[in-house]
Amino acid sequence: MRRKVTVVGAGNVGATAAQEIARRDYADVVLVDIKENLPQGKALDLNEAGPVLGYDPTIVGSNEYAETSGSDVVVITAGLPRSPGMSRDDLVTTNEKIVGSVTEAAIAESPDAVLVVVSNPLDAMCHVAKNTSGWPKERVFGMAGILDTARFRTFIAWETGASAKDVTAMVLGGHGDQMVPVVSATSVGGVPLRELVSEDRIEAMVERTRKGGGEIVDLLGTSAWYAPGAAVAEMVDSICLNQHRVLPCTSYLEGEYGLDGLYIGVPVKLGSTGIEEIVELELTDAEREELTSSAEAVREVVSVLAGTT
Repeated sequence: MRRKVTVVGAGNVGATAAQEIARRDYADVVLVDIKENLPQGKALDLNEAGPVLGYDPTIVGSNEYAETSGSDVVVITAGLPRSPGMSRDDLVTTNEKIVGSVTEAAIAESPDAVLVVVSNPLDAMCHVAKNTSGWPKERVFGMAGILDTARFRTFIAWETGASAKDVTAMVLGGHGDQMVPVVSATSVGGVPLRELVSEDRIEAMVERTRKGGGEIVDLLGTSAWYAPGAAVAEMVDSICLNQHRVLPCTSYLEGEYGLDGLYIGVPVKLGSTGIEEIVELELTDAEREELTSSAEAVREVVSVLAGTT
């Protein structure tokens, strides 16, 4: 039986996520957007790519939520993207209203779904989706860590001349400039990164990872979409196919890593019901301090949300 995945927001990230999910060929995809004809047009284009790329054309575009009824996963990408000079924090007020309204509409049609939030500022928007839905934390979480980790792995592969497939890494913390690439848990083909690369080059890669989203905004004039879309699809795979993958996701912590009442990026085990387990890594003292600082920055953003404590 085919699964059903809804992607809310037919912009660059949403459309790319829809195609990446469709290419797996295990799910029907519904692409929803308020702009008339946009989701319908993109869905038609994506369907027509199916025979070439090898998936069945089962993508529906809609301006309404009735088509999304009974979805297993709802991916929320709706909201304003970043523009040059704009921080993620600047987006919070506008996107809070958008994410709140689309969450309310989506959960009314799919009360048993898992919610994956992609809208920025990501950590704060997870709080909005959780507060609006009233759903347990296991079923409401965000995509950020996979994207941030993919950027770190890319830079490491370039630096070492190795395949990115052989780079093992993990990025924790808020989805912003204070994220925490865990160098102590990073290796290439099983060899610790610090045995392959000098500390100054590692620090340069860490800094580039932290500023990775902004670098693309400066180049393109808008946020990234290919890597985020691929990261969303990896999460949807683990949920819909019950793969139990351990992936870095923005999750609601209640004491883990010494943090409480906050959405922040940590490794979790993902299955058909959502988050099955939060995995606690052994961090160095410096990494733990960085995670605490990242959490403080996230709390500052979250504190301006309406109705959030």
